[in-house]
Amino acid sequence: MGGPVVVGVDGSPANLAAVEVAALAAVEVAALEAERLGVGLELTQAVGWPSGAGRFGIPAWEVDGTGAHASTNGVLAEAERRARSAAPRVRISRGVLVGEPGTVLERESRAASLTVVGSDGARGGLHDGFLAGHLSGCVSGPLLVVRGRPNPAGPVLLVVHGASTLRGAAEFAFAEASARGAELVSVHLRSVSATRPHVRPALAGAEDREDAALAEALSDLRTRYPDVTLRCRRPRGRSRQALVAASEDGQLMVVGVRDRFRFARLPLDPVCRTALHEADCPVALVRC
Repeated sequence: MGGPVVVGVDGSPANLAAVEVAALAAVEVAALEAERLGVGLELTQAVGWPSGAGRFGIPAWEVDGTGAHASTNGVLAEAERRARSAAPRVRISRGVLVGEPGTVLERESRAASLTVVGSDGARGGLHDGFLAGHLSGCVSGPLLVVRGRPNPAGPVLLVVHGASTLRGAAEFAFAEASARGAELVSVHLRSVSATRPHVRPALAGAEDREDAALAEALSDLRTRYPDVTLRCRRPRGRSRQALVAASEDGQLMVVGVRDRFRFARLPLDPVCRTALHEADCPVALVRC
């Protein structure tokens, strides 16, 4: 059994309406993921450094005499209620840690099976798209960003955008499709050579190499997950529009991230950025 699913919880009792719209949507998704994986759920809230704080990661109520304990408890209690409603059998723990949300979740992700955050476009909280972008470059393990309007009856989408991003993403996508009882659709985005005929001849076989890598990556997965129906889709046109259009009918989009972007702290490639900020369904970024 792996580590827990870690979900970031944002907001305060003074703004519970906003919390319910964004933060609790991520909590419910995280609870269902924990149930599918057979692991516990960890509700994590990060709070700013109070006066007198002595070290990183200590419970806020040990260092703050301004009512932080009562404030954060109200948010976490509501989050736990929603999580139990979504997945009653999942073991739930909760905690408040002092520090910046990105730093706290990055650290908590090291022992997690999956890290979950929301993305509602608001700045400054755990549901800030910029936070999701930050975590995509440093979080350990898969990152699930809850966004858009997923179709519960739609397929799990595996984005194919380079041979080096396939294996880890494909394993995650097959497991999710099996657990959800959903069809799996591989969405092949067009390579540079397909849209720019004047590029070097060495790129001309990019799609053929990608197809071969996909066949190799999926051969044993199709045996391990005989219940999953796999379809391949090759949308025409620009990759960005094709990706966004595909997401409109999906319940989850899975995108592989080249691990060098993590260690070198490089910006994500355009495909990952588009999925993270424009997809109309939740996006799982999986390091490959």
